[in-house]
Amino acid sequence: MSILKRLRKSEALTAWMFLLPGLFLLCIFVFYPIIFSVPLAFTNYSVIDKTKFIGFDNFKRAFKDPDFIVAVINSLKYIIIVPIIQVLSIFMAILINSNVKGIKIFRVTFYIPVVTSMVAVAIIWGWLFSPDGMVNYIFLSLGLIKSKISWLSQSQTALWCTMFVTLWKGLGYYMMIYLAGLQSVPKELEEAATVDGATNFQKIRLITMPLLKPYIFFCSLMSLMAAIRVFDEVFVLTNGGPGNATLTTSLFIYNKGFINFDFGYAAAVGLLVSIIIMILSIIAFIFNKKGGVNPY
Repeated sequence: MSILKRLRKSEALTAWMFLLPGLFLLCIFVFYPIIFSVPLAFTNYSVIDKTKFIGFDNFKRAFKDPDFIVAVINSLKYIIIVPIIQVLSIFMAILINSNVKGIKIFRVTFYIPVVTSMVAVAIIWGWLFSPDGMVNYIFLSLGLIKSKISWLSQSQTALWCTMFVTLWKGLGYYMMIYLAGLQSVPKELEEAATVDGATNFQKIRLITMPLLKPYIFFCSLMSLMAAIRVFDEVFVLTNGGPGNATLTTSLFIYNKGFINFDFGYAAAVGLLVSIIIMILSIIAFIFNKKGGVNPY
């Protein structure tokens, strides 16, 4: 037993040694900024003057700030893509969950947008959505529009275009998670359902979907938080414009903190956004039901 205990201790020590570099970076760039931002939210932080404690004034200011309200509404609109991206990801995972020859090529193809830089993706889609871009060319050829549209320069379409880019880039990521879930589904259940005369749709509805519930919950929660915190594509494609049509909470915090150097207000808004994400996450937990494979 002593040998086993020593072996376990050595394995644990080795694991911690591998984790230390990552934990060190997390402490510097994640945990410390979070801890520092809490008291910062209650101050009127100044780079050149004395920092003053102002209590809840920053939070009161946020609720009266029309730009912040617009940013919250736009971020909440982003939640619309959460169920869409989950349904499409599950559908794609089911389609490629087979042993057909060459299926690995499709898996890699669908996953390429995930590993591509969001900045590069946004630049490409910015060109595609331009008046002389491919989107207008296709729609004009199909007769869906009568004249060229500047998709990213109109308040009616700009936010939907950025949402589409987020949807397109995230499909492959969630698809691979669902694919892992599908491959953990016992084949015996599907074979028994086939013997009983179940159709493919019935097998998906009665077997696949219930067993995928833990994966659906995880992916939905991650997608929900990502939708509220969206920044890269909006910053590169529209920078919040036209007007405030695509202004999101993350971009609002960035502008207040790093453009206006209003760090106290930016920290307060960041806390408010964190509270919004926490509330939405709690709601997701409440509506989550048990699922998956029960080994007992």
